[in-house]
Amino acid sequence: MLVDSHCHLNYKGLVEDQQGVLERARAAGVGAFLNISTRQREWADVVGVAEREADVWASVGIHPHEADDHADLGAAALLAAADHPRVIAIGETGLDYYYDHSDRQVQQALFRVHVAAARETGLPLIVHTRDAEDDTARILREEMAAGAFPALIHCFTASADFARAMLDLGLTISLSGIVTFKNAKDLQEIAKVIPEDRLLVETDAPFLAPVPHRGRPCEPAFVADTARFVADLRGISPEALARATTANFARLFKKAGLEGAILEGAA
Repeated sequence: MLVDSHCHLNYKGLVEDQQGVLERARAAGVGAFLNISTRQREWADVVGVAEREADVWASVGIHPHEADDHADLGAAALLAAADHPRVIAIGETGLDYYYDHSDRQVQQALFRVHVAAARETGLPLIVHTRDAEDDTARILREEMAAGAFPALIHCFTASADFARAMLDLGLTISLSGIVTFKNAKDLQEIAKVIPEDRLLVETDAPFLAPVPHRGRPCEPAFVADTARFVADLRGISPEALARATTANFARLFKKAGLEGAILEGAA
């Protein structure tokens, strides 16, 4: 079984045929999906999919692009939303200095609000970072020193030094279809050496379709292509990569309750 640890099932490109998208992914061997929210007004719809579909879970959070519109959001709102039984993560949140759609100080403040919610709930923090390695690492170090919390870097595209720093802090690293791109040689080298127990795969659908689907809206089914590519990079079978990443997902996102099911399936 594979897990798409980060997809946007309510985004244009997927929502129009959401049921078909899920059915195609299941046929490709994807047995669990984490549906990610990026702004408060979509929380109810994102959670609603998880209520309808037994193999879909939800996150609640504010993407850094949306930070200016949520500058007054406090941890209480995240905590209330995270109390829902189908919500298993906080985020995505973080820093994006590539587009700078929101003020950097507002992004940083809201990032710390999400950290507080992750720390209080024990739910993993899903971190987005682009062109903001130094500030992302600084904030995570400061916040970890104030009290540990589970977290991952989604859609990893940063440097090897940043990867080592995140692993040293105890974070998990998730790889998207970007790792399959011809110009992603540095990322491919990093993908070879991420510890097996700290690795996830994702699509970030409907974005970043992997080879051989580039130019099309990405679907969760395509996580199988990314997983095969990463397995080949690491010199292991796709089945071994699937087992490891699914076990990692179950261990990190404990609220989903998948650990017991995985153990039963392996017995």
